Amino acid sequence: MAKFVFGMNQSLDGYVDHLEFRPSPALFRHFIEQVRDLTGSVYGRRMYEVMRYWDEDRPEWDSEERDFAAAWRKQPKWVVSRSMKSVGPNATLVEDDVETVMRQLKAQRVGEIEVAGPVLAGSLTDLGLIDEYRLYLHPVVLGRGTPFFAGRRPPLRLVASEPIGDDVIRLTYVPA
Repeated sequence: MAKFVFGMNQSLDGYVDHLEFRPSPALFRHFIEQVRDLTGSVYGRRMYEVMRYWDEDRPEWDSEERDFAAAWRKQPKWVVSRSMKSVGPNATLVEDDVETVMRQLKAQRVGEIEVAGPVLAGSLTDLGLIDEYRLYLHPVVLGRGTPFFAGRRPPLRLVASEPIGDDVIRLTYVPA
């Protein structure tokens, strides 16, 4: 059975904003290794549109960026959206009956499936489908943006903490 994991970069005051958190080399290497090990990813529309950046090679990329792109392209992706009409390579559009599709993914796959996007994660939290939350805490206060927990805040239990690089700590929680 697969495990659904929701993890994102977060400010000290609880917001996520991909434009504010350029990863350090150590954190970026961590993400490359993490993506390589995933069984797949489930995206909400907005986060998938952000991640489509990795679909096409860019001449200015360094070897680390090429490594990330290769790992990202390789993994299967499921995109939850009622407004999109198509998705890119190695991706499946999930328009209806999200709960059934997600439960089937968990039952039929083995390994970790990343859940990307706070709104989608909130919906899957409400359904009791998120198995683990990974908060990559950055030493910055944004004061605005999309909260990491876009919906109901579930009761959680801390199971691990790990510094990554010089300024980020990953906090790992499971539902209490």
